[in-house]
Amino acid sequence: MVRESHQDRELGACPRESPSLQSRFTTLTITREPGSKHGAKDGAVGTSQGCASASSGAATTTTMLFEPSGDGQTPQVVVLVGAPGMGKTMMVRKVMVEWGEGALHTQFDFVFCIDCKAIVLPMEASVADLVSWCCPGLQVPAGKILDDQKKILFIFDGFEALGFSLVQPEAELSSDPREMKPLELTLMSLLKKTLLPKASLLITMRPMALGSLRQCLKGENYVEILGFSAARREEYFHRYFENPNKADVAFRFVRGNEILYSLCVIPVMSWTICTILEQELCGKKNLLECSKTTTGMIMFYLSQLLKHRDRDNPQVLQQFLLQLCSLAAEGIWKHKVLFEEKEIKDCGLDLPGLLPYFLNERIPREGEDHESVYAFTHLHLQEFFAAMFYVLEDDGETISSLGRLEKNVNKLLESYNKSRKDLNVTVRFLFGLVSQKSIEYMDNTIGCRISPRAREELLEWLQGRHRGLSHPGQALKVSEMDTFHFLFEMNEKSFAQSALSHFTDLDLQDTRLTVYDQMALSFCIQHWTGLGSVTLQGCSFHWRDPEAELDVSVPCSGVSGAGGHPGALVARRREELPCPIHLLCRALRHRDSALQVLRLQWCRLSESCCAELAALLAEHPGLAQLELADRSLGDSGVHLLCEGLRTPGCRLRILRLRYSRITSASCEDLAAVLGTNTCLEELDLSFSEGLRDSGVELLCEGLQHCACPLQTLRLGSCRLAGTSCPALAAQLLQGPRLSCLDLSDNELQAQGVLQLCQQLRHPACPLRSLGLSTDGFSQALLQELDALRALQPGLNIGNLLEHDVPQAGAMARLPCYRGVLPGSRKALPSFRRPPIL
Repeated sequence: MVRESHQDRELGACPRESPSLQSRFTTLTITREPGSKHGAKDGAVGTSQGCASASSGAATTTTMLFEPSGDGQTPQVVVLVGAPGMGKTMMVRKVMVEWGEGALHTQFDFVFCIDCKAIVLPMEASVADLVSWCCPGLQVPAGKILDDQKKILFIFDGFEALGFSLVQPEAELSSDPREMKPLELTLMSLLKKTLLPKASLLITMRPMALGSLRQCLKGENYVEILGFSAARREEYFHRYFENPNKADVAFRFVRGNEILYSLCVIPVMSWTICTILEQELCGKKNLLECSKTTTGMIMFYLSQLLKHRDRDNPQVLQQFLLQLCSLAAEGIWKHKVLFEEKEIKDCGLDLPGLLPYFLNERIPREGEDHESVYAFTHLHLQEFFAAMFYVLEDDGETISSLGRLEKNVNKLLESYNKSRKDLNVTVRFLFGLVSQKSIEYMDNTIGCRISPRAREELLEWLQGRHRGLSHPGQALKVSEMDTFHFLFEMNEKSFAQSALSHFTDLDLQDTRLTVYDQMALSFCIQHWTGLGSVTLQGCSFHWRDPEAELDVSVPCSGVSGAGGHPGALVARRREELPCPIHLLCRALRHRDSALQVLRLQWCRLSESCCAELAALLAEHPGLAQLELADRSLGDSGVHLLCEGLRTPGCRLRILRLRYSRITSASCEDLAAVLGTNTCLEELDLSFSEGLRDSGVELLCEGLQHCACPLQTLRLGSCRLAGTSCPALAAQLLQGPRLSCLDLSDNELQAQGVLQLCQQLRHPACPLRSLGLSTDGFSQALLQELDALRALQPGLNIGNLLEHDVPQAGAMARLPCYRGVLPGSRKALPSFRRPPIL
């Protein structure tokens, strides 16, 4: 048996160590079309079709390469097609290792792997010479090996690197394995089967070189590498890091970034990202402080592609990239991912030393008369180069020579703002490319000059777009999540401060926030010195793969997680995750924060969220108003919240806990807060159906304290029957500050209402607003209220209940909710019944 120890020359092997191939190799998704006469099915992994293929195609091992096809025929020639970095060489190494171990392709006694990139032409050689070069220590004479052709497999890795013409005169081909010929003729003889016709061939190459090769072959099978499927991407991260905790942290970070996750379909991009994240994780437990943006990772990937290529002639590379970026931008504007061969030539991109690293070639099927077409390796890479088009410096000749797009950044931004939301990723990369770090990296590492002129246009556009979204007379607010992504992509403190300096409010509705979203939001909040109000309505915070987990805020209850993990394991791993709003609260606690109002409505807050909010209350004396409206908020959460409310540093004036699941147990904690907190002026517990009269009576014990500053108490729609009215009535005179009491939409019996009215007649009673739902009241009770209004003309009596109507999308995600109808004033059903008088 011959075992070839062959150095990896394909991007994708980690340079830090040499792990065993078996432990590092991750199964690739490949597609096999026996007898086909074309290569890349979609022309590009990462076009919209290519991504779908990689996601839905069959992941397979190397065993299928020489398996019989549908007609039962075992192929003698297999062509393995893939773009640079897709894993062709790694798959060849896998074939060699498995064959050497006797686990695969045992029909071959000898396998010879020829690294085409290492061959220097011109030279003369016979097939016997090739065998000797591949395995210089062979004990068996080469001539004897070649006698049994069926037992031989030749592997040509990187065939396109040979670069010779595949059109050779038939008469000059060889049929004798010992005959010395120019190497190109010897290899052509193997391909044409005039030499060793029963031997098998495995050829790896890039799509763009496939057109001429197929004319030389007969009965060949084409296998295309599509990259990593969704499941294999996660597997690759675990194989790369080996430490499962680090793998989880890294993959969770990438899964939260849709651009990076999509790019990970390309194996070399997965390696690039893992390499960067491994460096980021050195000495850290998480990636919440990751210094690398998406733009930064793609620039690193670009530097790896261009390593050692045309570094001696930077002008050639600069000109090539100018034309490439122009092509990319034109395609993005026209929703175009496939480009004709004529376009490639007209742009001057037909450089074999550079083009294959950026564009894949789709070869026409047999019988098709049109030329080859090209596509970028991935759609996001096309968007990256489209963004580069607007900022890459040139001599002014590129545009006129091509007669195509004008470098008008404002046109791009306004088109995105008005209707072209598909330009989002391009605009995001635009912000990333003009950061100071990017400008320096591109110049020093890649040799490209990025112009910083677009920075001012980007700043003015950001400031202007949100002014237009804010209504006249209202506070200027930012309500688009993409703004935070743009600023995070640039990752410059001073730029973020300038962009946000004119705004005071943040308002996001019905938004699903991944880890990466939260990092972007956190970065901007920390550098937003004028931020006074934050409102998140119907937003959810996610820390793991949404396709493979239950949400972190939903109790496990023994439910199995993704991949068959037992419920206990899912629960344990969930406990290791940070609190869902950890990043938000940490950002809000920064020392320059001017935050006064925080609203978190229908965000499915967990108990741990309340602990974070308690810490925020204790450490942020400027926070004056906290509003939580959430059916997931219960007694345990309120208990934690009250710990923060009782700290000396808390200066909260308004606390609203609406639509909660709290019971009378929470009222004991809240009563303790009323007795110790000297700042709380308003407490709103509306729509807390579990509160009941027993809870209200406990609250009244807190109201008895002379230091209690409470002025407004809202208990609307809390299923009160009225047995707590005597305790409430007693507080109307004992506490001189209570000016508003809302009992709207409750089942108050007449006796309780009359007790309140009796106290309200007293001239010393400070109450100015009494919330009551009078529908169904008896005539006698209505007359009593009329008499009270006449006696106290400054007293407002009526339904004071305010409905915070969530958006339909937010309500649909709630585990349980009452029938809220958007746009309706009286949206919630009343529980009132006519009182008995």
